[in-house]
Amino acid sequence: MSGVALVTGADRGLGLALTAGLVERGWRVFAGQYMPEWPELGALAARHPGAVEIVPLDVSCAASVTAAARTVGERSDRLDLIINNAGINAGRTELREGLDWEAMHRAYNVNALGPIRVVEAFLPRMAQGMRRLAFVSSEAGSIAMNNRQGSFGYCMSKTALNMAVRIMHNELRRAGYTFRLYHPGWVRSYMSGQKNMRATLEPEEAAACALPFFLEDRDDEDRLVLIDYEGREWPF
Repeated sequence: MSGVALVTGADRGLGLALTAGLVERGWRVFAGQYMPEWPELGALAARHPGAVEIVPLDVSCAASVTAAARTVGERSDRLDLIINNAGINAGRTELREGLDWEAMHRAYNVNALGPIRVVEAFLPRMAQGMRRLAFVSSEAGSIAMNNRQGSFGYCMSKTALNMAVRIMHNELRRAGYTFRLYHPGWVRSYMSGQKNMRATLEPEEAAACALPFFLEDRDDEDRLVLIDYEGREWPF
């Protein structure tokens, strides 16, 4: 299977690994770039000319998302897959520590509202393709399983993302769209600015687990599920 994909937050970490993994499978990838000063994505594009096309994309900014959708529409007549990967961490804030309200608002804007902006803008490009919408969520968004103290911004933003995907599923499933909601595990990512070396999975390992779930068809596409990197289903 191959096609045309958009990956948001492709600059580094999981997004970069997902982009590389898709290219290895023969896909053409529009790679959403938020940090042009970060060199890895440019190097990947240089190694795979024509297969990786960098598109400036800040999912927190409606104008940026609209411009990216226009660019993709000019370069391709179809889009099969969107992987909404871009995300940030609002920090581990607790009530007794004093909450960083600005950071929480930004996390919600990127993690919850960002994917909605992307799907809204790019949806007209997907009508002729595979119509697969994938979202990188987290166990932190599961109300039933959450045992954290603090981390209001990150946890609440991922819960809101899960609800957004549920609403999209309700609206778009009958039109042939399929959905993937995914918890990638504890990835050595840069979500807090520095690479988290305490985490257990390298981005390449997490991407290798994610891509089969994102790309392969399921027998029960009408049922929206949150699946983790070991194939386990999580309650919302």
